Amino acid sequence: MFNTASFKKLGQKVVELENQAISALSAHIDQSFCEAGEILLNCTGRVVVVGMGKSGHIGGKIAATLASTGTPAFFVHPGEASHGDLGMITVKDVVIAISNSGETSEILTILPMIKRMDVKLIAFTGNQQSTLAKQADVAINVGVDKEACPLNLAPTSSTTATLVMGDALAVALLETRGFTEEDFARSHPGGALGKRLLLYVEDLMHQGSAIPLIDESASLSEALLEMTGKGLGMTAITSKDKKLAGIFTDGDLRRALNESTDIANTRIGHVMTRNPVTGRADMLAAEAVALMENRKISGLVVVDKDNSVIGALNMHDLLKAGVV
Repeated sequence: MFNTASFKKLGQKVVELENQAISALSAHIDQSFCEAGEILLNCTGRVVVVGMGKSGHIGGKIAATLASTGTPAFFVHPGEASHGDLGMITVKDVVIAISNSGETSEILTILPMIKRMDVKLIAFTGNQQSTLAKQADVAINVGVDKEACPLNLAPTSSTTATLVMGDALAVALLETRGFTEEDFARSHPGGALGKRLLLYVEDLMHQGSAIPLIDESASLSEALLEMTGKGLGMTAITSKDKKLAGIFTDGDLRRALNESTDIANTRIGHVMTRNPVTGRADMLAAEAVALMENRKISGLVVVDKDNSVIGALNMHDLLKAGVV
């Protein structure tokens, strides 16, 4: 019969053991760690991560983390490497080989070719006396006292420690390179951060004939037709010299109706909002969001340095782009 309390304790024991393994890693952030960092910083090619089984899964994550934080990297399966994929490795690259035992046969098979190419080799291993550690230019110790598995067989604590060491190396490299949020966004253009940091107002604004635009001498009814036709819930209004004179929004329309304004005969210039909040084409889309939220408006007219209307957008455009 399933015992909830007992099962909970088993789970907590695993977390405790893996936490102990992670805590012990601090002692392994040593000269070898620094030498590995220097090798990776000086790499003019890419970082090739290899590992078998569970170490391979961890290796894939480490390669992905490196690649997204400014260190070009990819994962190669060592079993496939000896059957042609070794051609992916060039003399400018650095290899990170992951093996807890340091004696993984598939990795040892490709070591002579790696050494013959004079490619720098960094080992992540729990056995500093292993073949892999001795062949490596730098061997980082990711050894643990015991696995979280009660049989001390299934890779658990050891793979967690390896993953954390990979994160430590990647983040240390990131900060040493001066990697910024903008750099990260360029590697993640489809993510929320990328959209906030890389999208500009000019990328999203409606331009040309899509801009709701009318002269201040036009009637309120003509302005309503322009608003309806362009679907942005507003229209920009220009003066005789084609500069922005004001804006008319859905909110302005509600106020006009409450005041029983004559829609057919009233000139839009008499009911428009003068000196409206405007945006610039070179604003980050995130800046436009902040501006609109702070001013409690849902639409924004975009003007150039001469106050000529060059675009328009509303909150729906920003929501659709994933900026909000």
